[in-house]
Amino acid sequence: MKRFLLLALALGIACAPQKSEKEQLAEQVKQEFLHAWNGYKQHAWGDDALKPLSKSSKNWYDASLLMTPVDAFDTMLLMGLNEEAAEAKELIFSELSFDHDFFVSNFEITIRLLGGLLSAYEMDGDDRFLQLAEDLGRRLLPAFDSATGMTYGQVNLKTGETKWQVNNPAEIGTLMIEFGTLTKHTQDSVFYNSAKKAMMGLYERRSEIGLVGTTIDVETGEWQNKEAHISGMIDSYYEYALKSWLLFGDEDFRKIWKAHEPAIEKYLLDEVATGTWYGRANMDTGERTATTYGALDAFMPGVLVLAGDIETAKKVQESNFKMWQLHGIEPEGLNYIDMEVTWAGYPLRPENIESAYYLYQATGDEKYIEMGKVMFQSLIEYCKTEHGYAALSDVTTKEKSDDMESFFLAETLKYAYLLFADDEVFDLDKHVFNTEAHPMRID
Repeated sequence: MKRFLLLALALGIACAPQKSEKEQLAEQVKQEFLHAWNGYKQHAWGDDALKPLSKSSKNWYDASLLMTPVDAFDTMLLMGLNEEAAEAKELIFSELSFDHDFFVSNFEITIRLLGGLLSAYEMDGDDRFLQLAEDLGRRLLPAFDSATGMTYGQVNLKTGETKWQVNNPAEIGTLMIEFGTLTKHTQDSVFYNSAKKAMMGLYERRSEIGLVGTTIDVETGEWQNKEAHISGMIDSYYEYALKSWLLFGDEDFRKIWKAHEPAIEKYLLDEVATGTWYGRANMDTGERTATTYGALDAFMPGVLVLAGDIETAKKVQESNFKMWQLHGIEPEGLNYIDMEVTWAGYPLRPENIESAYYLYQATGDEKYIEMGKVMFQSLIEYCKTEHGYAALSDVTTKEKSDDMESFFLAETLKYAYLLFADDEVFDLDKHVFNTEAHPMRID
């Protein structure tokens, strides 16, 4: 070995240690993040999101709320992209205002913007992030003013007027992490108490067998759609029950999770010839109503890891990966009995990679690195464009659509990076991610 080193020095060969494949993958994710961010900078600067095919931009509402810069900011900090973080921060403080007379989605604005501002404050320390978060939080509070305490779907940022009386468990029950963290930093209990009341109001209306349905009237408390599942419109309610307990130590949230966990396993978990999945059932009877599963459902192994059920998490993640490999990238919907796609789109979702990250953290098993590598390389192969990344309108044909959601930078590439990065980059034991992958400190 010494002779080889002397020979290398004599020949002028650099002896720097070679980066591991994992380190190389982490660096590659960082470069792909920069590719997407630079596309936003070039074609969508100051607006909510990039349209990568038309090289243009879009806003969700009548004015920009800087969805992509706020959502992407903490990913930049984790990746050590300080120059990009500084320019995003300057844009946020010079342009972001919530003083607008239009209705917004209480759920989406909470998880993306309120969550993003709070994680930015915790990681960066600039009080202006907290000031923006508090201003936004107060503008969203009227959404909680229903007879049951459960939230309306939309609220006007200026007038406080509300609408969308029929809401769903995900939108009602996915506010606690953000509003609770806002209370922690402002010492104003109204935020924590409002979000908890909404969550408890939903929990109290669970069925006798421990499930919730898909839609509920927040004024009357009557269920409108009684189909139970773990997919969109319910998913993150279950996630937040467990995570809110982990973040705040409030035993009421543990009680919620412990009431639902056995019902989910008994009535929704479905072990069939194609794998282990979660189906759909009637919330009152538990009778199976559908055998559909999709990209949004793929979050569940990550939650199971946090709950300590590693074995079920492993089995469901095998199914997640099978769903991804079926057409080289996962669909929004799949019938897991015949493995036929029921909803062919792929909007750059993170949940499958997220679950691989949690399982790797829990087990150290390199197969989750391999899963992540396959999924990340699929994104490059099928979704990368000249100026960013594009969603797919059909995973079977790989036809692209002109859309790059902010969560691609906030979640998908963040989880991919953390899966491959060294452990010292981020301590999962000291944080809880909101459903948009914004980390909140456990104090």
